[in-house]
Formats: sequence, structure tokens, C-alpha cells
Amino acid sequence: MKFTPYRRSTDRYLGEDSASRSLYERALEVMPGGNSRHTLVMDPYPIYAASGRGCMVTDVEGEERIDFVNNYTSLILGHSHPGVTEAVARVIGNGTAFSLPTEADIRLAELLIDRIPYIDQVRFANSGSEGVLLAVRAARAATGRSKIAKFEGCYHGIYDYAQASDSSRPRNWGDSERPATTLEPSMAKSLETEVITLPLNDIAVCSALIDEHRDDLAAVLFDPLPAALGLIPPDVEFVSALRAKTRECGALLIADEVLSFRIDYRGACHRLGVEPDLVSLGKIIGGGFPVGAVAGKAEVMKVFDHRGGELVHHGGTYNGNPVTMVAGYETMKRLTPEVFEELERLGDRTRSGIGEVLGRHGIEAVATGRGSLFATVPGNEPPRDFRAVFTARSAAPQLQRIAREMFNRGILMGARGLFGALSTPMGDAEIDRFLEAADGAAEHVLGA
Repeated sequence: MKFTPYRRSTDRYLGEDSASRSLYERALEVMPGGNSRHTLVMDPYPIYAASGRGCMVTDVEGEERIDFVNNYTSLILGHSHPGVTEAVARVIGNGTAFSLPTEADIRLAELLIDRIPYIDQVRFANSGSEGVLLAVRAARAATGRSKIAKFEGCYHGIYDYAQASDSSRPRNWGDSERPATTLEPSMAKSLETEVITLPLNDIAVCSALIDEHRDDLAAVLFDPLPAALGLIPPDVEFVSALRAKTRECGALLIADEVLSFRIDYRGACHRLGVEPDLVSLGKIIGGGFPVGAVAGKAEVMKVFDHRGGELVHHGGTYNGNPVTMVAGYETMKRLTPEVFEELERLGDRTRSGIGEVLGRHGIEAVATGRGSLFATVPGNEPPRDFRAVFTARSAAPQLQRIAREMFNRGILMGARGLFGALSTPMGDAEIDRFLEAADGAAEHVLGA
């Protein structure tokens, strides 16, 4: 592939009069590390955004890039979709939040229930982390048990029980048949016994660990397409066996689809052929505004029903606020099966194209993901668990450098390397530019 000459789009950003640098210096004075989320960390400082339209983002230096991050997958319609912004403007004119309910959250709940075949009810919150937290607490209330199990290395937000073992590394992860529950310094030591860490795709080990804690195990939390594991989906047979095992021991199966819900019209679990007891949602269902949700069958969701004794108390000043609910509804109603088919076609082009580009430059890597999500993992074949992913990434830092170099070629990438999410304003022209930039970036990095 021949790529066209380009002007480095980070020249101004790195210059003496950089607006981004000035903003970062101000941010360091008022925020620890200069940010409120670690996904924004970038060396030597972040590129600050000024505006976004469609699939394009303009930074404070005036440079424009195609956005292949989309606020870490949450903006499936791209930036400032006219239908969404117009609906939000109408809502804002009538009030942004009330101490009374509105029709807006009912409409979004109805749409989600109509779309996801295994849920009867939804409860809204303000982040994916809250959606996971509520699912775990619902599982405890429904089962009368306290422990949860989750998979090594998988990220499920900042709730302590869900974030345990997110920091697993070779120095602390223990035996593969009994993975250690690793903790950050901010977490209570008691989590080492309250959270059971499982290895992905090993049903024999998982079954043994679940049996060991079956009398106390409230739920198993899993992600049908975990970003922290390079968007490697669990084996269908493994998930089926896990579903059977949780039913057999009386624990609930919780699916975290905060990120992965965007891969299919009915969600990632439907695509995988499994029906969890509870599902946590977020990101795209908020239409670009803060959102989270937990959903499931009525017999489980009744733990939130105040009429039955309120087994799980759940407040929240902005839960179901009309701005988010209307933005979410306007977004989701535009996501028809045909839209998902086109996103998948473009996703397939992206994944196959990345594989061809890297292979042409002698880089062994597997293009992963489903639907509108894509990633790359070093190696000749997809790894099957977190340890294999971690080891492969540690041995191949050039993928991270290629992703960073793509900033210079007009492509916005995130901190995870060649990981991204497509949006509906994109077409074949944007995929061509992405692959052209990847080709040039690989040549630059390997020739440096």
C-alpha cells in the first residue's frame, strides 16, 4: 500500500506555544496528575480536544483527526449527531433534572427490554461502574450469599469487588490453577477471601473453584468480549458450561456489557448464545452522556422494588435524568439491524486490513474484536486467557508505538494501542485512511 505524504499533526502540540501543554500545566495545579481519569494519560501531556463533529475531532491546536476511540466506545453515532443534540436541546429548555420522575426513562427502558430477549426490567444509574456494582449487590440480595467470582485481568469499573484482580501481574498472580486475587493499595485486604479469581476458558479449573465456594458464591461476573484481554471472546463451549455450572450451584451469572453491547443489535450475550441472569450496561445507551444500568429477569430485579421490602436500596440524584435518557433513546432508536450490519462490515475490513498491514511489515499479530470493535494482540493465534495476552503484549511494544505514531497521521487512538471503535459516520474512506496511516506508522516505527 502506498501512503501519501503528510504533515506531522503533532508539531504544534509539541511546540513552544502548545495550547495543550499550557492547559496541562494548569490542570496539574488543580487535579492530581492533571486529570480525572487515567485513560487520558499521555506522554508528555494529553492532546486537548476543542470540538467534535461526526467522526472528526479538532484539538486546541486546530488539528483535525478521525476519531477511532469515540470516548472509549461510547459514541456509536459519532460526535454531535444532529438528531441527538436537537432532542437534548429541547429537553434542556424544559429542565435538566427533577425530584420527580419523567417519561424519558420509561421510553428508554421499554426500548432496551424490547431489544434484549432475556430481560424484563431495567434500573438506571450514571456509570458502567455503578451498573456492575448494582448487579453484584442484586445478586447478593437474591441469593443470600456474599462472595463473587470474576476473571483474571478483566476490568469491570471501579467498584472494589469488581476491580480486584484487574492489577494481576506475573509477580503477584499466583498459580494458574488457583489465581491470586490481587488488590490495589486502596482496597480492603478482606477482598482476598471475598473475591474468587478465575482463569478464562478453563472450565475444569473454574468448576473446581466454584465448587469450593459454592455455599457462599452469589455470582460469577464475566465480560463476553473483554477489552482488557484484547477483545478475545470466551469460547462458546466455555460460556455454555459456565452458564450450566452457575445454575447448578445456585449462583447468578452477571454479564458486563458496558462496552461490548455495541457489537450486536441485541447485545454481546445474544451474539454468544448465552442468557445471563443480570446484565450491566452503559456507554452507548446514554447517547454521549453519563449512564449506567442493570437489567434482568423480574424475579431477580425485584430486589430493588421498594414495595417488597427494598432488599437493595438504590438512590442517585441523577439516575434516569431526562437529558441522558432522551439522548440514549434517540441514539438507540437509530441503531437498526441494518446499521449494525454495516458497522460489522466496516469492522471486518478494519480487522483484516490491520492484519495485512502488520504482516507486510513482518509483525506477528492477531486482529481481534467483533462488530464495530477492533484490537490487535501480538502472536500468531488468539490467546485464550489473560496471562497469555499479558505475556504477548509485554514482548511486542511496537504495537503501542505504532498506535502513537498514528496521531501524527491524522488518526485519533487511545492509550490501549491498536484498539478502537467505529462509529456510524464512518465509511470505507475512513477505513482506507486508517489503514494508510497504520502502514505509514509501521514503516516509521520499524525504520526508526
